[in-house]
Amino acid sequence: MGTRRKSRELALQMLFQADMGKQNQEEVRRSFWRERGEVERETRGFADDLFGVASDRAEEIDGMIERHAEHWRMERMAAVDRNILRLGVAEFLGYPSTPRPVVINEALEIARRFSAPESGQFINGVLDSVARELEAAPKSP
Repeated sequence: MGTRRKSRELALQMLFQADMGKQNQEEVRRSFWRERGEVERETRGFADDLFGVASDRAEEIDGMIERHAEHWRMERMAAVDRNILRLGVAEFLGYPSTPRPVVINEALEIARRFSAPESGQFINGVLDSVARELEAAPKSP
């Protein structure tokens, strides 16, 4: 498994911990990394960055997801799926140079590992729709 994939999986686990445990960023970081032991610096850095973007921009990210997940409220989504979506949108926003199809593909691979088989189509549809909205948005200088 590549460094970036491992980072994304770790960031997903951090988001899940924050979501389910109702913990703030610092509480999650402190307990999460204490329990992980040795993680390569590059892997940890990217995971921390993704988690930070997702946490810092949570309201914006959740709003985007809800707009594109027709007839689904965030609290009704499976917790893993909700956090995979947050992770994908956070990467769209925080790492705009990463091609959007790569972000979507990575989210789908992670969903295959951590979520239900039927989740892939839902995650793909929502992330693709968010990506199209971001493509259409005017670029800031």
